[in-house]
Amino acid sequence: MNSRVRNVAIAAAILGGAVLVAIAGVRLRPSPPRAAAPEQTPVVTTAPAVAWTEPLLVTGSGTVRPSAEIDVTPQVGGRVVWVSPDFVSGGRVSRGAPLLRIEAADFENRVAQARAQVAQDEVAVLQAEEEARIAADEFRRFQARNGTTAEPSPLTLRQPQLDAARASLARARAALSDAELALARTEITAPFDAVVRAESVDVGGVAAVGQSLGRIYASDVVEVVVPLSDADAGLLSGVWDLRAGAADRRLPARVFTELGPSRYAWGAYVDRAEAALDEQTRTIDVVIRVPSPFEPGLPVDGRGESGPPLLVGQFAQVEMQGRSGDFHLIPRSGLRVDDEVWVIADGRVRIVPVEVVQTRDDDVFVRADLRDGDAIIVSGITLATNGMRVEVAAGARAGDAASDSDEPSAAGTGGDA
Repeated sequence: MNSRVRNVAIAAAILGGAVLVAIAGVRLRPSPPRAAAPEQTPVVTTAPAVAWTEPLLVTGSGTVRPSAEIDVTPQVGGRVVWVSPDFVSGGRVSRGAPLLRIEAADFENRVAQARAQVAQDEVAVLQAEEEARIAADEFRRFQARNGTTAEPSPLTLRQPQLDAARASLARARAALSDAELALARTEITAPFDAVVRAESVDVGGVAAVGQSLGRIYASDVVEVVVPLSDADAGLLSGVWDLRAGAADRRLPARVFTELGPSRYAWGAYVDRAEAALDEQTRTIDVVIRVPSPFEPGLPVDGRGESGPPLLVGQFAQVEMQGRSGDFHLIPRSGLRVDDEVWVIADGRVRIVPVEVVQTRDDDVFVRADLRDGDAIIVSGITLATNGMRVEVAAGARAGDAASDSDEPSAAGTGGDA
């Protein structure tokens, strides 16, 4: 028994010694050398800021409408005896061309009667003038015989009778003018070069005064009303000073439509801006005028034949020439919160505040303290501070464009500013 206790004690002593030796070895071993953690430099991609001195393009869209449109209504009634073959839906008529005629026999008779009355009243005036002259001569002889200087009354000189005859002649001539005017109105003519939108008259029908027999609109000029934000409208230089139809101040524009796979363009100009803001959309309507809309549109891509005319009711896109200035073009991805951009200079970030002038598709025009070609960070980091060190991604030098093109699409449909 004593032998067993001694063996256990010896084993415990050996185990305890081993533990003490292990603890001592851990505590007495030398500490490994410590190295500083390597600095983590973020990798970014960039695109260049492009100096832009050309006029900005303000884009929008709208529906083509006539510059003038009227109902064809007769001013005299009667049976329709002739209708122009051009007075049909889609027909084109020239200014002054007759559209239809109303039976004129009744009106010709009225003219003949009025002329007869005028002739009769002219004779009556001659008679009254002669009688007034005779009365004046007799009164002068009466004064000479009796040595009197009394003034004759108007009735003595037959002046009221002469005035009445002259008034009757004036009335007859006015009636003749009315009869001739009514006769002239039996033929309805086009007041301007026009396209017939609709017609509802045939030979033999009876037309009443004021009845709509058709509708025509002017073919020399059409309009496109483009709603713009107040910021975009502000990019149109002098738009608030424009006067409708004024030829001395016109802002250039172009109108585009699509037919199948092709796109066609017409020259145009900004005519005026509406004087009121739309209460629902908070936009300003700018009116674009297109001269000679029925001339074929020119293919935008330069291929194919001349295009169709610009039709009323057609949806169209519009480009207007905006202001010029010292702007820079940057990609939309380079614009940060609070309107600032992050520029790389000597491998470090410089935060530059910008004024956004116009946003179009993936491009942004800004005013800022930038130089042509400055490298704008477009991706790689979400936070930055002035002086922060960054590295440009391999294969993309600072200043290389991250987008496909340095210039915005001229046919873009954006335009928010």
